[in-house]
Amino acid sequence: MLTLPSRDNLTPELRQLLDQKLEALQSLRPISPVALQKLKERFQVEMTYNSNGIEGNTLSLNETYWVFQEGITVKGKSLKEHLEVKDHKRALERLYELVESSDDPDFNERLIKDLHYLVIEQSEESDDQDYRQADVFISGSDHVPPKPNEIKAAMKSLLNWTRLHQRDYHLIEFAALFHHRFAHIHPFLDGNGRTARLLTNLFLMRAGYPLVIILKNDRQKYYRALRLADGGRYKALIQFIAQASLRSLNLYLDTITPAKKKDEFITLSEATKYCEYSQEYLSKLAKEGRLDSHKKSRNWVTTKKAIQEYVAKHGRRG
Repeated sequence: MLTLPSRDNLTPELRQLLDQKLEALQSLRPISPVALQKLKERFQVEMTYNSNGIEGNTLSLNETYWVFQEGITVKGKSLKEHLEVKDHKRALERLYELVESSDDPDFNERLIKDLHYLVIEQSEESDDQDYRQADVFISGSDHVPPKPNEIKAAMKSLLNWTRLHQRDYHLIEFAALFHHRFAHIHPFLDGNGRTARLLTNLFLMRAGYPLVIILKNDRQKYYRALRLADGGRYKALIQFIAQASLRSLNLYLDTITPAKKKDEFITLSEATKYCEYSQEYLSKLAKEGRLDSHKKSRNWVTTKKAIQEYVAKHGRRG
């Protein structure tokens, strides 16, 4: 039985950053249709590459783009890997339909099953839209998901928890907690991770966040955060989802903010020129969500303004 987490797992600094960035993004809406379409295409390809890659798909980002956008076959890659891209594309299209629908469809078992079905429809050659009928084990985790005859009750409990507690937490906290609870149940034989990441985005995007992408390069950190949450320690996962959300907000803002108002991103090595902190200390601040920063490929980036504001608040030597 999962315990009800406390409400202090998101640091005040990161909470403030997220709220400020989301407010800034909302102030720039409506985004021009051309810019919005380009952003949407970029994020969809990146999401497909990273989400499939976490599960073992070996297509590169460029290869994923060619399959996703052009339907091109990549030599040396399996049919299954190509179909995983096409399945994820259809699932993303459905996600955007749900987010943009004026009807605000109910969040229920049917929605979850339909989205999951799109994730595996061709790649698993499946027409089964029900929960798994076999036991499963999660590699690298001591957690044993519920048995097949316990899943339906567990999913109803999850939906009930969602209805009762969605407004009890900051949205980022809630999204991370939902993500873990869904993964904890592991209701399907395959596609649970991809479905969890899509469902998490459903809550975030309905509130105005851009598509939030968990990077393939951060897979081990992601898995570790989920394992800690299995033991009731949720802070690492909440901070992880918060950082991923901040990255998406920063990328959107960097694209649509007028040039004269834009703060250019710099590496942490370059940032040491504007403070007395070492690169290692700045990296620590970034990872803890105490500095306005995000991951670009494998490296953290920030802005001169963010460094100056941190120094003004905390002192030259922290």
